[in-house]
Amino acid sequence: MPKNSKRFNELLKKVDVNKIYSVDEAVSTVKTLASAKFDETVEIALKLNVDPRHADQMVRGSVVLPAGTGKSVRVAVIAKDAKASEASEAGADIVGADDLIEEIQKGNINFDVLIATPNLMGLVGKVGRILGPKGLMPNPKTGTVTMDVAQAVNNAKSGQVNFRVDKQGNIHAGLGKVSFSKEQLNENISTLIKAVNRQKPAAAKGTYIKSIFISSTMSKGIKIDPKSAE
Repeated sequence: MPKNSKRFNELLKKVDVNKIYSVDEAVSTVKTLASAKFDETVEIALKLNVDPRHADQMVRGSVVLPAGTGKSVRVAVIAKDAKASEASEAGADIVGADDLIEEIQKGNINFDVLIATPNLMGLVGKVGRILGPKGLMPNPKTGTVTMDVAQAVNNAKSGQVNFRVDKQGNIHAGLGKVSFSKEQLNENISTLIKAVNRQKPAAAKGTYIKSIFISSTMSKGIKIDPKSAE
């Protein structure tokens, strides 16, 4: 939407840039800001008081949002034999091993989440340079390197969100859709923030979560009081 449009300017008036909202107020407000013809995604941005350049201050993890994310997730699993069957039965969209690695090497990446059994991570390493920049490399911290592939597939399909602090100390994640109820969005926010708090590095000093903003795809950010989100 053009930023100089009358409609956009009217939406901006609904957000008090000088106010720090409670989670409940912020969610209510962001739902009124939806203006697109599609079901906008509600997004969260957290500023953490960490320096990710230091390995002991890296924040990374995953959490299954109670209300899901509102989007369909395509899951691929690199596994063999019984574990491959287990992945298929759990609802994985793509299951393979060497053949799947070959497809990735060709640039055929038809999935949103990649899960692998630990014994095949050497195979996955062949395409690490392709998967890494896309944020698709399996990792034990996000539950995507595991022998329990059925649970991993279920988590991914049920609304698992992976988060990782960027070089500036920020975490960005999707929380659901504006069509979700206020209660669903409130619960998803609370769940995500609790998960981020659980990953607080021992080396992090002072206030851990410095700021929180939520927004919809087409709206301005709304600042939230971190204490109201705990």
